[in-house]
Amino acid sequence: MRVLVTGGAGFIGTNYVYAHLEKHPKDIITVLDALTYSGNRENLAKAEEEGVQFVCGRIEDRKMVSELFEIGKFDTVVHFAAETHVDHSISDPSLFVKTNVLGTQTLLDFARDFGVKRFHHISTDEVYGDLGFGSTEKFTELSAICPSNPYSASKAASDFMVMAYARTYSLPVTISRCSNNYGPYQSMENLIPLLINRAINNQALPIYGNGKNVRDWLFTANHCDAILSILEDGKPGEIYNIGGGKEWQNIDIAKLILEMLGKPESLIEFVEDRKGHDERYAIDYSKIKNELGWEPKTSFEEGMRKTVDWYKMHI
Repeated sequence: MRVLVTGGAGFIGTNYVYAHLEKHPKDIITVLDALTYSGNRENLAKAEEEGVQFVCGRIEDRKMVSELFEIGKFDTVVHFAAETHVDHSISDPSLFVKTNVLGTQTLLDFARDFGVKRFHHISTDEVYGDLGFGSTEKFTELSAICPSNPYSASKAASDFMVMAYARTYSLPVTISRCSNNYGPYQSMENLIPLLINRAINNQALPIYGNGKNVRDWLFTANHCDAILSILEDGKPGEIYNIGGGKEWQNIDIAKLILEMLGKPESLIEFVEDRKGHDERYAIDYSKIKNELGWEPKTSFEEGMRKTVDWYKMHI
């Protein structure tokens, strides 16, 4: 199988490339990545040694993408590439529309033109919006789409574009909406690696507001397993929620990291809350569990220990 992985030098994309190689070593993989703040080609050094081809470019560059599809003859596209940092989207929404919406539409056009057999789009639980502190509900695939910030709005728009191409052009697509990921290779701007880095260096750990915002945390290796399951057995035209089944408040994440590193809780520093900060996310992943037999293999505590140990070796 010939596979295009967009955003494959980023956090989840990198982990996915190695997971795919391990499960399907004979597949021919091409990575397309713009190497922005979250992409690092060095992450793929071992993968390139094993034959993975790397192309630097932006997904909204129609000429480049057309030539890439012409040469690659891809059977499958796994689409991670996106601007993802919420704070950045608040300061510059236009970049998120350009990359996440127009870039996705560009890929869809050429996937259609060149007869791609499966286009898998990586989305986020943030498209569902906010459950609120008082809620005990979880997001299902039928939950209303109600994004709260420019990032999640751009991802929701790209989701709708993917499903429109399935309906209008019969493009064989699947979408997965994941909860917050953590694990190796993540950018230092994201919460968990930021806190680990600052704790290691005895610096203050900044926590938005009162730290009670809740997220459902998913170890990235578990996420990659889920994507592979969807590619193998998922039904075209379907959306699958992928969750970690582990809700944690941000303040408790900070305390756990400090405990694992033997650092004092006095390093925690509360800062002004993010604009439009969603209170709680929680994913119901019963559909992918019941239909495809997937569920997280790595517990949150085990995944956090692996993550902390990885950053200790790479900071």
